[in-house]
Amino acid sequence: MEAQDKPPIITVDGPGGVGKGTVSRILAARLGWHLLDSGALYRLVGLSALKRGIALDDEAAVAGLAIRLDAEFTGNSGDNTVIMLDHVDVSDEIRTEGVGNAASRVAVLPAVRQALLERQRRFRLPPGLVADGRDMGTVVFPDARLKVFLRASREERAARRYKQLKDKGIDVSLDALLREIEERDLRDSSRRVAPMRPAEGAVIIDTTHMGIDEVVDGILRAWKERVA
Repeated sequence: MEAQDKPPIITVDGPGGVGKGTVSRILAARLGWHLLDSGALYRLVGLSALKRGIALDDEAAVAGLAIRLDAEFTGNSGDNTVIMLDHVDVSDEIRTEGVGNAASRVAVLPAVRQALLERQRRFRLPPGLVADGRDMGTVVFPDARLKVFLRASREERAARRYKQLKDKGIDVSLDALLREIEERDLRDSSRRVAPMRPAEGAVIIDTTHMGIDEVVDGILRAWKERVA
């Protein structure tokens, strides 16, 4: 049970492509709460390493970047959030496939996860927080009152990403996206520290055949039941 003297938290975990980012933004807006996009922090670390030519498996060097990470989130914690790295707007750059893969690789490093742990916990501010990630309910906020784990078939997740990239005019292979998703799922679920998995007592929602509004409404109903 979450400590009553702390701001409430809803954690939304799951693999890439399940819709957790969009769902979390809408939830935060509907509740009037803050939003933590933990994946953005790992993407920033990965991007920082790429820009500096640091090997993504050099744990000490990458952890040093995470500790000193000069990052800033400005805006409304929604679609208009501006993400700065070293005083440069990287809001679009961190959403590329290359940076996503770099984030997945640095996220397996225990020292990097430890370096970002307290930084993530500092997002817990009144009136509440929606935390989006892969270990929000299991590691970062284990006392959250409501923990949600979203999942969807790999084929559906690849199709969603394919459409997103095509809509942006980016030429991409659906088969290549599916392979990348499979590789990333394996890394995230098998890493030694904080592997991706549903938290104990989590509400598990399969979004394969669900719209975003359906998922959001389901989570809000679960939240109302928890606080009733």
